[in-house]
Amino acid sequence: MDFALTDDERDIRDWVRTFVRKEVLPLEPDVLRRERRGERGLPADLLASLQDKARQAGFFGVQTPEEYGGMGLGAQTAALVEIELGRSFVPFGLAGDADNILYEANAEQRATYLVPTIEGVRTSCFGITEPGAGSDAKAIRTTARKDGGDWVINGEKTFITRGNEADFAMVFAVTDGDLGADGGVTCFLVDREMGWRSEPIDTMGEWGPAALIFDDVRVPARNILGAEGQGFELAMRWIGRGRYLLPARALGACERLLEMSLEHARNRETFGEPIGERQAIQWMIADSAVEIEALRWLVLHAAWQVDQGVDSRHAQSIAKLYGGVKANEIVDRVLQIHGGMGYTRELPIERWYRELRLLRIYEGTDEMQRRTIARNLLKGHARVGGSLG
Repeated sequence: MDFALTDDERDIRDWVRTFVRKEVLPLEPDVLRRERRGERGLPADLLASLQDKARQAGFFGVQTPEEYGGMGLGAQTAALVEIELGRSFVPFGLAGDADNILYEANAEQRATYLVPTIEGVRTSCFGITEPGAGSDAKAIRTTARKDGGDWVINGEKTFITRGNEADFAMVFAVTDGDLGADGGVTCFLVDREMGWRSEPIDTMGEWGPAALIFDDVRVPARNILGAEGQGFELAMRWIGRGRYLLPARALGACERLLEMSLEHARNRETFGEPIGERQAIQWMIADSAVEIEALRWLVLHAAWQVDQGVDSRHAQSIAKLYGGVKANEIVDRVLQIHGGMGYTRELPIERWYRELRLLRIYEGTDEMQRRTIARNLLKGHARVGGSLG
């Protein structure tokens, strides 16, 4: 086994780390002030400026194929990039990405949706979750009824990332109730101007999801993504596109949080000596360090499987589950080490405390990951000490 990074991987990691330190970390106080005023993230012009600066250095579309102007990098390198971006809570990402299923678009759709999304001219969102269909994606009730050369969509989607900002949505609707999810669900590319509306959902963190409302929204048949009835297959492909990237970003946050704890433990004194001399603090630091290293290898192993063409779903579920649970435990310890100051908004710990909690729900709850892992083992789809297949 060779755990060493290649020279290219190391150079990419180091460039992103430097970019985050110099360009992104200094923006954290401003982001916190904006959030306290009810504003989310970075101003659009500042985000675009940062992304342009990265693009000028060649960092654009990490996993986007080179034919579309991207870097065309593999999963393992993408994970390394995400780890470094996770070292700040500033909601910044490199430009040039598009949802994986958008590459199923035909020539006309690529020109209208895919390429403008990669270039940042258009913004998409993925609409499958509904008030009664979260983990059970097959329970969607949004319908699309054929009417001449069009389809008419009715229903509601909820907790949709970028739903407030998107100008088009990939909407999954039941087109044949008799066929069920496998063959009876179709994906539509639906422009906002076709008539759907979004309503913000207030959450405990700074993630700003939306509800999408479809009331007799008319969509031309040419806006079907893929083939009629292929929607659920596309949805599952989207959901499984890169689950390892979520714990990768959390890993970067945990590294930064532990570094903050080390600095505080060295400098904060009680009863005449640094709190880092206290066994209780040392154990919290040690446990966090061990868990961070374990998470690193779970994430990179899952990404390595993707690069090798191995079915990585089992490994990704393990990384997602472990990352969500341990990131929440680590941020809780870090807050405890900082005591009362950790609980204040003067430090960013409480911000991460709220944000990391989402990882145990978003894109597959802890319970669903446990269900998946256990079923894979019980049915023989995965082996103890092995992978799927």
